[in-house]
Amino acid sequence: MTNLLLFPILLPFFFAMILMLFPKKILAQRVGALLALGFTLIASVTLLFKVKTDGIQAITLGSWPAPFGISMVSDMLSILLVLSSTLIAIFVVWYSFSSIGKERESFFYYPGILFMLTGVNGAFTTGDIFNMFVFFEVLLMSSYLLIVLGGEKVQLRESIKYILVNIISSALFVVTVAYLYSVVGTLNMADISVKIAQIEQPGIITVIAVLFLLVFGLKGAIFPLFFWLPSSYAAPPIPVLALFGALLTKVGVYAIMRTYTLFFPHDQSYTHELLMILSILTIIAGCIGALAYFDVKKIIIYNIIIAVGVILFGASQMNEAALMGSVFYLIHDILIKGALFMLIGVIIAITGTADLRKMGGLIKSYPMLGWTYLIAAFGLAGIPPLSGFVGKLLIVQGGFEAENLWGSIFILASSLVVLLSVMRIFIYAFWGEPVEITPLSKRHYRGLFTPALILVGISVLYGVGSEWLVPYMSDAANVMLNPSHYIQAVLGGA
Repeated sequence: MTNLLLFPILLPFFFAMILMLFPKKILAQRVGALLALGFTLIASVTLLFKVKTDGIQAITLGSWPAPFGISMVSDMLSILLVLSSTLIAIFVVWYSFSSIGKERESFFYYPGILFMLTGVNGAFTTGDIFNMFVFFEVLLMSSYLLIVLGGEKVQLRESIKYILVNIISSALFVVTVAYLYSVVGTLNMADISVKIAQIEQPGIITVIAVLFLLVFGLKGAIFPLFFWLPSSYAAPPIPVLALFGALLTKVGVYAIMRTYTLFFPHDQSYTHELLMILSILTIIAGCIGALAYFDVKKIIIYNIIIAVGVILFGASQMNEAALMGSVFYLIHDILIKGALFMLIGVIIAITGTADLRKMGGLIKSYPMLGWTYLIAAFGLAGIPPLSGFVGKLLIVQGGFEAENLWGSIFILASSLVVLLSVMRIFIYAFWGEPVEITPLSKRHYRGLFTPALILVGISVLYGVGSEWLVPYMSDAANVMLNPSHYIQAVLGGA
């Protein structure tokens, strides 16, 4: 047992509370946010090596024995996601210095990001299903602040939809947890797994599995529950969009992966078949949306939906290759979506519009921006040896091993649609006749472009260096394939 696994949750939480005391001191807010995220990153890296060396780390709060106390568990899957989330938050904060504006910075913007990271990291780390609901609410309340910050008309309109959808989802979450508790009599996730295995997943448990898919699917934006996402995510400023696009849907995706591998692996012919069908429909819907719009933000937002489908297709196959590919692709998508949203933020800042039809010729004035965007676009589409290739290859391999030929073909076909959608941005914005623009000052341009450039570089290294990451991804996949490791770490001999 180690208290280290609590640090990525407690550090941003305490720093956020401190920063709330002096919201108008912008320099102190910036420094405090970076310090919080820097310390959280160090704690996350330390915990990653601790998990790799000593195995799954678990602690039950209040000195209660599991399963009676609230357990926090850090296995390879959760710590990889905690590390990725912290990393993307650092780049979003850095990018915000030049883009969010001092008015928003002085209204609890950085505490909002840190509280949101508290909820995200807590949801990834908790070993208690009701506590997962609590952390979901923490990150959602923070996101309510971030989506309305600035008070523009479009933000206020879309925030109503966003809040209503999440209130309904949260109510369903509580009801579903209550149903589960009434059947198994416990909230500890490891103990739930044991109890469901003992009663061999009767029909009522399969119904609860479908309810969990509904709850987390609404948060993770799977078909047909993604209706709220495109316009809601397009409303806030680019740094908030980058944070939402990189992290929020991934928490819902993680929750589906965790519950469907830990709680509900016994009736795969129904639960996982349903998950696979919905994942393919999610990919198709995302592909249609990505090709339908000329708004650069909407194009990348619909690519979020495609990625959700690809990841969940891998999770539904329940074999090592597909699950390892899902973890690879999940982390890739966190990095590349953050980078792409930052890059289109630079394009919008230069051109003053998000409409592709009003852009053109930027390659002459900003060649480095153009080629960096092209590399990120190739990474998103899965062109080898960039970061999207390895995860998608493993997911397709897992699909073939599970004899789901047509699903695997859909995954491959979606890569072409993704490539076409992001290449439209490159062709419209960077080629053609130059349009009249207001050039950014060198300092402003560097402040926007540098964090995006470095994040694209990290995503390239993630793809090129994937061979060195295989042991970590394999450990994450093995935890999902063999829940006994997770159960033993939490319950011990209980």
